[in-house]
Amino acid sequence: MTQQGTLGIAVIGTGKMGADHVRRINDVISGARVAAVVDVDEARAASVADTAEGCRAFTDPAAAMAAPGVDAVLIASPGPAHEDALLSAFERDLPVLCEKPLTPDSTSALRVLEAEQKLGHRRVQVGFMRRYDSEFMKLKALLAAGELGRPLMLHCRHRNASVHSYFTTEMLISDSVVHEMDQSRWLLEQEITTVTVLKPTPNANAPEGLSDPQLVIFETSGGALVNVEMFATCGFGYQVQTEAVCERGTARVGDAHGMLVNRPGAWGGEIAPDFVARFEEAYDREVQAWVDATRRGVVEGPSTWDGYAAAAVCEAGLRAQKTGERTAVEMIERPALYR
Repeated sequence: MTQQGTLGIAVIGTGKMGADHVRRINDVISGARVAAVVDVDEARAASVADTAEGCRAFTDPAAAMAAPGVDAVLIASPGPAHEDALLSAFERDLPVLCEKPLTPDSTSALRVLEAEQKLGHRRVQVGFMRRYDSEFMKLKALLAAGELGRPLMLHCRHRNASVHSYFTTEMLISDSVVHEMDQSRWLLEQEITTVTVLKPTPNANAPEGLSDPQLVIFETSGGALVNVEMFATCGFGYQVQTEAVCERGTARVGDAHGMLVNRPGAWGGEIAPDFVARFEEAYDREVQAWVDATRRGVVEGPSTWDGYAAAAVCEAGLRAQKTGERTAVEMIERPALYR
């Protein structure tokens, strides 16, 4: 490690997410510094590198990983570029925090899974940040303690105010509901076995061609049911809510009960504008946990298996979205490294 134990990180991708992680490492968390940044846009990489003392800018991920002072890699580039970056990191046995998706499909995710197994140890933490949100952590602890009995159902709501014009119907599953896929597997400690997608009349305010909202239903290996309302163009803000229905009670998170204000003819509070604001603390906690674990020489958090499982469930979801039929999830048996 560089700087008396300080972790030197190469951040790959300097778009919205990557630049935010550079800021986070610079200004928020401890025990790490940004040693290198990578982007195909050389000028953008240089601009972001200027915000971190001693940081070098690269256009090639492999060159950045080989640079002096780089001990670990944070991948925040577009999903199709993740596989090559991950395999390059494996060649150097570098620990990685990889933003979701691990890769865009289960076939490439399986190649990454097999490559990591050849190392004989875990190297990847996948960036499913909801596992680090304080409310979801409390819900996880409550369910794990068994106070309310076995969880029978999860009711989930995932709402965005709006989406970019390039956002597609398929992205409702692969970019948005993928979070509920991982969240459900984590909360229930069960695999998702089938996916069904139902489509009401589209929102008139959605971009042309976008079939929004949708209702997505998961069945799990333990007999639980999960329903997800995915509404990407609700118009009023960003909301992520989950209610667990158990044998002896229910528990709900995501209502954002901060300050409530009464004023003439109205009452209420604030709704987060986007995912960066809603999950800012979760991202901080996630990156700090990764840095702390890496400095101890261990890998914790969501694994390559979790990234592969999410990709497999996404593919079933996309098939279900097209056919309207209940669709089975196709997955390999979980390898011993991830048990």
